[in-house]
Amino acid sequence: MVRMAVIAALLCAAAAGAHAGPEDAHVGPENGLVVDEMVFCLGVEERQPVGAGTQFFETTERIYCYTRIGGASGETTVTHVWYYGDAEKARVELPVRSSAWRTWSSKTMLETWSGAWKVDVLGPDGTLLLSKEFVYKPVAE
Repeated sequence: MVRMAVIAALLCAAAAGAHAGPEDAHVGPENGLVVDEMVFCLGVEERQPVGAGTQFFETTERIYCYTRIGGASGETTVTHVWYYGDAEKARVELPVRSSAWRTWSSKTMLETWSGAWKVDVLGPDGTLLLSKEFVYKPVAE
């Protein structure tokens, strides 16, 4: 009986921390959504990021922003907003259909767009959930 109580307590503790991600995890203040993981990568295979990084060369034609979203109660959405410097280059609304959901967007890149990029992840009400940056740079660097 004591053993079952210990197991039950461990399972409850694990469930409570199920959305705890790396240090970049962030909770939206109003909607309860959590960005458990956000990475930039070269592609997504079997719902996992491939070629993750924060610096990409201008020869890279497409960059993906992969996010794992937690904390949704019912179906909702998040939006990836892609910025080159201060200029918004893309806004992609993505469905979130469960409390643990993986989703991603991508941006076709032009060689002339070297420099700092940023993607904001917004909740359904426009609340900023998380923002991260990457660099698109010339091969010579």
